[in-house]
Amino acid sequence: MSDSRPIHVKEISGKRALTKFAVFPTDVLYKDHPYYVPSLIADITGTFDPKENPAYDFSESVCYMAYIDGKPVGRIAGIINHALNERTGEKEARFGFVDFIDNKNVSEILFKCVEDWARRKGMTSMHGPLGFSDMDPEGLLVEGFDQMGTSVTIYNHAYYVDHIEALGYEKETDWVEFKIQVPKSIPEKHQRITDIVKRKFNLRVIKYTDSKKLIKDYGQKIFELINEAYDDLYGYSPLTKRQIDYYINMYIPLIRLENVPLIVNENDELIGVGITLPSLAKALQKSRGRMFPFGFIHLLKALKGKNNVVEMLLVAVRPDYQSKGVNALLFSDLIPVFNQNGYDYAESNPELEDNNKVQSQWQYFEREQHRRRRAYRKKL
Repeated sequence: MSDSRPIHVKEISGKRALTKFAVFPTDVLYKDHPYYVPSLIADITGTFDPKENPAYDFSESVCYMAYIDGKPVGRIAGIINHALNERTGEKEARFGFVDFIDNKNVSEILFKCVEDWARRKGMTSMHGPLGFSDMDPEGLLVEGFDQMGTSVTIYNHAYYVDHIEALGYEKETDWVEFKIQVPKSIPEKHQRITDIVKRKFNLRVIKYTDSKKLIKDYGQKIFELINEAYDDLYGYSPLTKRQIDYYINMYIPLIRLENVPLIVNENDELIGVGITLPSLAKALQKSRGRMFPFGFIHLLKALKGKNNVVEMLLVAVRPDYQSKGVNALLFSDLIPVFNQNGYDYAESNPELEDNNKVQSQWQYFEREQHRRRRAYRKKL
């Protein structure tokens, strides 16, 4: 769909303008949409605040909004992660935080703006949707439009696919997501693998009841492990010390500690971690991405109260222990906890389609691959 009305595009900066950038999909494009899950507005504005987001130590960005008749009709961000480009030897820019009405003139002009910006910066390709790091939402939804998203993923209308591909973008990689039924007891084969692996490698699971002590003992180590485990994955940008501190303060105070098993070896070295969180999706819908005046109440209820869905935010195992059944220890610990907390099913969150190591961990569970998302690339 397109029309002939003139489109005005404005580069966005400053907190007030960034707030309008952040609320556009929630307040305009997906207002009252049953499957769209908004991000917290403060998270978006913080992401694009160089004083707050330590990714600006090695990155730069630009944000644009499009208007027709003075009303917002689209947004897009361009990002350059210079540290990752130095590591890979590429000159890549990223697009992300992209939303637009079903008007190809709007999507075309938004992408032209970020592509021209990237060319001026000396970049030779554009890919996305991606953020500054893997901690930001990534991947365009291409399957599962009739499924509610999770608190950390992107939801978009199906027409986005046609718009982006019409602009010359081609598939680079896909992520898949699974809905996993929580079994009433630990599967027999799973328990057997757990017992064998524990004996063979002298491993044990530890849990914390005090978040401050967890941060003190293993906060840095958890994210250092993530850097090791995810190092070879598509588009991964290793987290710096400042980024790790940033994410420790952002995420660890939110989690229910019984949902976070840590695996250590005989030398007390951290070799595996699973971070899971009661689903915030419905709470974010009710809050419309706003903490105040009452949004925080919905979020607290989701975190602390009754909730039948749990999100698998991440699972990380040290590379020298991967493909050895270590993941079984995590789920043998979590399954009784999930049942105690009343979770009926778990959301896997995105996993690269060719990451067989990760997907094999679901083989003993009843599951459904219900969403797929895609990263695109275009030469500039």
